Formats: sequence, C-alpha cells, structure tokens
Amino acid sequence: MTEHRPLVVLYNAECPICRAEIDHYAAYAAPRDLPLRFDPISDADLAAWNLTAEEAARRLHVQCPDGRILSGMPAFRALWAAMPRYRTLARITGLPVLRPITGWVYNRVLAPALYRAHRRRQARAARSLS
Repeated sequence: MTEHRPLVVLYNAECPICRAEIDHYAAYAAPRDLPLRFDPISDADLAAWNLTAEEAARRLHVQCPDGRILSGMPAFRALWAAMPRYRTLARITGLPVLRPITGWVYNRVLAPALYRAHRRRQARAARSLS
C-alpha cells in the first residue's frame, strides 16, 4: 500500500483571524479524514521550510505531498483543492483572469494588513511584559 503524505499547512496561530480560519478548516477536515496537517509556526522547524519566523508570519505556506512549498494564494488554492467543499473556490480563484487579481489582493492588501496587526499584538505583548 502506498503511503500518502498530507498537505502540511504552516500558519500563524498567534493571529486570531488566521487561527479562526485554520481552526475552521481543521474542523472540516478531521471528521472526513482528509490528508491535511495544520502546524503553527511556533511549533514548526522553520529551517526545514527555508523560512525565518518573519517570513512564516507574513503569509500562509503549505508543503504539498510531492514536497513543493507554496505560499500566499497558491497555498490557499492547494489547501482548498484538498477539501471537497472548497474545491470550487480553488478553481475559481485559479482561473487565468482571476489568479492575478486574487494574488494582488492577498499580497498587497490582506496579508500585509494581517501581518501589521500581528506586529502590533507582539509590540503590545512586549510592552506589557516590561
């Protein structure tokens, strides 16, 4: 029998929005026994991903079963494609006319906004410790 490697999702569990979204996907995937694994960046070997903590926190990353590492919208599309309920979303956002638009929105608007909020949370936490 062939061993199937899961799609591994690397995400920022310190980001409440990111964590809520990934928790939703994990709750969907678990009862369906989908080949997905969700690893928070705080627990991951980032060197194996060839990422710094800063790079890992800036966007979603996945490692495909074939070993490829994707980030940003390609990572979301790979994740969505692995879940029957979200496959249509993966296909739509991957259409040639929409792919550059969804990539631009994620890279220029959504990911930077979430990362800035993450940095503000870190700064507040550091101030509260001093």
